Amino acid sequence: MISERDSETTFDEDSQPNDEVMPYSDDETEDELDSRQPTFEPGQNQINRDTKERRETLKKDCSWQVKANDPRFYEQPQFMKTTFLCFKKSKYAGNAIKTYKYNPITFLPLNLFEQFKRAANFYFLVLLILQSIPQITTLSWYTTLVPLLLVLGITAVKDLVDDITRHRMDNEVNNRACEVIRDGRFKNTKWKDIKVGDIIRLKKNTFVPADILLLSSSEPNSLCYVETAELDGETNLKFKMALEVTHRYLQEESAMADFNGLIECEEPNNRLDKFAGTLFWRNTSYSLDADKILLRGCKIRNTDFCHGMVIFAGADTKIMKNSGKTRFKRTKIDSLMNYMVYTIFVVLILLSAGLAIGHTYWEQQIGNSSWYLYDAQDLSPPYRGFLNFWGYIIVLNTMVPISLYVSVEVIRLGQSYFINWDLQMYYAEKDTAAKARTTTLNEQLGQIHYIFSDKTGTLTQNVMTFKKCCINGQRYGDCRDGAGQLQSHPEQVDFSWNTYADGKFSFYDHYLIEQIKSGKEPEIQKFFFLLAICHTVMADSSDGQLNYQAASPDEGALVTAARNFGYVFLSRTQNTITISEMGIERTYDVLAILDFNSDRKRMSVIVRESGGNIRLYCKGADTVIYERLHPRNLKKEATEEALDIFASETLRTLCLCYRDVSHDEFEAWNKKLAEASVATTNRDEALDKVYEEIEKNLILLGATAIEDKLQDGVPETISRLSKADIKIWVLTGDKKETAENIGFSCELLTDETTICYGEDIRQVKSTKDFFSGN
Repeated sequence: MISERDSETTFDEDSQPNDEVMPYSDDETEDELDSRQPTFEPGQNQINRDTKERRETLKKDCSWQVKANDPRFYEQPQFMKTTFLCFKKSKYAGNAIKTYKYNPITFLPLNLFEQFKRAANFYFLVLLILQSIPQITTLSWYTTLVPLLLVLGITAVKDLVDDITRHRMDNEVNNRACEVIRDGRFKNTKWKDIKVGDIIRLKKNTFVPADILLLSSSEPNSLCYVETAELDGETNLKFKMALEVTHRYLQEESAMADFNGLIECEEPNNRLDKFAGTLFWRNTSYSLDADKILLRGCKIRNTDFCHGMVIFAGADTKIMKNSGKTRFKRTKIDSLMNYMVYTIFVVLILLSAGLAIGHTYWEQQIGNSSWYLYDAQDLSPPYRGFLNFWGYIIVLNTMVPISLYVSVEVIRLGQSYFINWDLQMYYAEKDTAAKARTTTLNEQLGQIHYIFSDKTGTLTQNVMTFKKCCINGQRYGDCRDGAGQLQSHPEQVDFSWNTYADGKFSFYDHYLIEQIKSGKEPEIQKFFFLLAICHTVMADSSDGQLNYQAASPDEGALVTAARNFGYVFLSRTQNTITISEMGIERTYDVLAILDFNSDRKRMSVIVRESGGNIRLYCKGADTVIYERLHPRNLKKEATEEALDIFASETLRTLCLCYRDVSHDEFEAWNKKLAEASVATTNRDEALDKVYEEIEKNLILLGATAIEDKLQDGVPETISRLSKADIKIWVLTGDKKETAENIGFSCELLTDETTICYGEDIRQVKSTKDFFSGN
């Protein structure tokens, strides 16, 4: 049986992890998905026989080895790397981070190197060198040294202040406290002293100090809720779930101290959404994926405490792999000033060369016969001309505007204050003003030609609300009374009959409520049952209130809607899900979850119902669902018509469907799923192929319509940007009709806009290619 469970395989002593062997790593290793064989059944023997072969294959793919509570493990020769000449150090990074650019030793040389990249600064350095040569100098050397030191000093002080701020931030982060197993007990330890393989304890509202494997938590089934705003900007909570075996055995402090599991996984990389590895413990292997990993930068939420094992630390963590080095940014004004300085410098050289040639000619014709110009040095006229060339370079140095750089820096500083003081960019609702975080890029704001934006959460509020639906070809959601007659004055539905109802939910179609209460329409019951069971939402009960934690706002809106209509998702474990159906509580076995991704555009769940029947429930985009429907779906056209109506109202739509699966078909398919789940290469493709085999001949139930309102001021903002001749591109995954109507509502599209559809562009392109080929 495959589900969101641990993938565990028992293997013999002679196939135990060999600590002396360091396998080869492949950064392109795909995600390890969960699979589990709970007991020794027929077919388990085959998996047992394949374990050693899987182990050897894994060694080729995963070279990062981490052993719990064993510091000496990382001192082995195969884990050392040469840094300089014959000096070696461990390939495992410490947990201290460094984002600053300079230290007391490197500040002066590195800062001067960066500043002399500016053409004017380098020019005046050369000029200073020339002025120190007595034979050619025409001005005192300090006339150049003083302004040059002033310019370099002001910029250096500014860079020093910025870098001191980075040092302070690094020190603050590195000296944060965390509980780590030391000498068999949890002790407070600074972040910078955490090492790979340590077992740590994290408490509510604290940041994760390193990339760790979640072992257990205070929540049921060792769930852990995290906020990933530091990683991806998303403020909605995501949940992670520990392996069932670590949840069961690693709750006590003594068990944590005795834990000696070995993890083999991919090398450190910057892929935030991917992780592939295996935990070997107690003669058993367990598959690991990104759903069991807490990344550095996440914040623990709604979880009193959790335990984890450090896999990647410091510079090896995924967030640090994505940060890169601090770079010196240059604007177009900087590039233009450098170009101007180069041009002036060329003109200066040509002018000085012309004057030097003229001086040589004058020296030959007149200079030698003029007794009052004789300097007691019998030098040849060409040599005198050569020396005077450099003299003219010095005399005409004011042509190169070194003060221009200082003026620009002062102007930028003033602009940053004006930005901070701008009342038109002040948001009174949250008392937030605009803040210029750097003075380097201010003028670039006036040179923007294109804006690329996402729709959901950027133009819209990302607050999803269930508005309408279509069930068995019948549309619901309009303002109607219990008899199905349209009402002129909207009257909100009273959900007081439902003890689990969410008071914030608003609905105005009384006819749908009467249909649900009557129980005469089995399709309606299946519709809301599907919404309550086909999802990855987690339930949390606090203060007698049932709360949902959803990784996707769409899923949260659909599950909340089903809750108000009497089909309440109550709880889930790694193997079951509990639902209250019109007041009757039932628990279903979850046999498999077919995950959603951007390529599949759908998710499915396979459950065993109380009578023993196996049924697949699926929801997804209409484009992929309609391709997999049974040919005899009678309500296909009516549902498609409803989808077009919902799209014209700028609502987000999903199609719902199901199919019955025989026991023999499921057993055969489940074996294929087990093989695909442990594939070491191209795992995603293998799983998608297996999913396709069972997601076919689906029976259409209907469609949902969710509203995501525009944020305040979006039409006005887009209109003003358009008047500034800024081109705006908005990316959305909605239906074509939905995207078009949203474009008009936010004034991205107007009546004068020429709309080009993808199929038209492809046709034009293919026609053009045809004629060009002939």
